[in-house]
Amino acid sequence: MSNPNNTDWRHRQAQRALERQLEYQQKKAVAVAGREADLMASMKLSSERVRGVLEKIQPIDSDASVIEVGSGAHGLIFFFGRQRSIGVDPLAVDYRRLFPAWQRRVQTIAGVGEHLPFADQSFDIVLCDNVVDHAENPRAIVSELVRILRLGGLLYFTVNIHHPLYFVAARAHSTWNAMGMSYEIGPFADHTTHLTFRRAQHLFAELPLTILHEQSNVSETKARAKAMRARHLGDSLKRVFFKNALYEVIARRR
Repeated sequence: MSNPNNTDWRHRQAQRALERQLEYQQKKAVAVAGREADLMASMKLSSERVRGVLEKIQPIDSDASVIEVGSGAHGLIFFFGRQRSIGVDPLAVDYRRLFPAWQRRVQTIAGVGEHLPFADQSFDIVLCDNVVDHAENPRAIVSELVRILRLGGLLYFTVNIHHPLYFVAARAHSTWNAMGMSYEIGPFADHTTHLTFRRAQHLFAELPLTILHEQSNVSETKARAKAMRARHLGDSLKRVFFKNALYEVIARRR
């Protein structure tokens, strides 16, 4: 019997999440055709916000080397505003074809976060924005982020976190699919894990980092769910068991 925790199963699960992400972005590319300028303006605001938050902690030189691991279709790196910038994503080749208007602004390479093709301490700024819960090994990715970060450099990291109920449900979803009961539920097929707050924190345990900023918006997420009209059972559950809150960390390599 397959074990949902073994390497082979995790790999298959991560590959399936990538397939679903590519299908989604292919449809989105069609939907946004002709409206790229609006999307780029929104992306620019997001990038400028994150750069501004980091610059309040320490100045970012104009020649700083910046990498985004999991740059995706609409990552922060494309409007981060530094010449020495690079994005890494398993679907980088596909995204360059689907979204050339902004993907061509920065060099991107196809690769996975668990095995980054860069030397130790190669970058001044490392970005990873809501990526690791789609991947094969979140802890390995975080270790790689730290490995390629220079001493004194800054890491910006986010991931969605959820009530423990969703972590248990995600494990159940993995188990029945690993046992051959092929039945996918969208949110659990798109993610390899649904992290809780404590599990997200644990990703950084015993790494050579000084945490400068750590926060989550669990309270705001709960309030937003309660204020919305419930369209289905999932919305009702979110009023009690929060889902898709954001966990954000800024850390310095020591």
